[in-house]
Amino acid sequence: MQREHVLDTALGLLEQQGLATATLEMLAEKLDVQPGDLKRFWPDREALLYDCLRYHGQQIDTWRRQLLLDENLSPQQKLLARYDVLAEYVQQDRYPGCLFIAACSFFPETDHPIHQLAEQQKLTSLELTRELLREMDADDADMVAQQMELIQEGCLSKLLVKRQLQDVSVAKRLAEDILQVAQCRRNGALS
Repeated sequence: MQREHVLDTALGLLEQQGLATATLEMLAEKLDVQPGDLKRFWPDREALLYDCLRYHGQQIDTWRRQLLLDENLSPQQKLLARYDVLAEYVQQDRYPGCLFIAACSFFPETDHPIHQLAEQQKLTSLELTRELLREMDADDADMVAQQMELIQEGCLSKLLVKRQLQDVSVAKRLAEDILQVAQCRRNGALS
């Protein structure tokens, strides 16, 4: 039993079933192992959830680094790329970023390790957005970054409830509009 295989399977289960309903027993059945085999590595569901979110955070961090290093994309394309990746996942009935939002709701205490892990992902996303906006020389990059993150968070929250691909397209279009307005402001078109 390979750790990455277990975590990938668990992530898929969490994304499809949600944090509230996914259990160690469901994961064991999906992996065709006994629940006790999993409990040797993850004594309870919370330990598995923490490990899954940490692993998923590492996957997202790797994607972000690759995105930043991609010299074929403009900063604007890099900012919008998250929606293309999200759309690919949603088409496979997977809802990756939703797990971090759900984790904050499930573990509302700000000092809880799972809440802190989810919050760190949000901060890292905001920092990346701010960095790319500054690279674009966007007007008021801090405010625009907050707006862009609010769109993304809203999209992920809506996906938690509705699970509709269309919401990703709407969020991407809104993000494009905000970027255009920021560029217009920078060039004095809205003053």
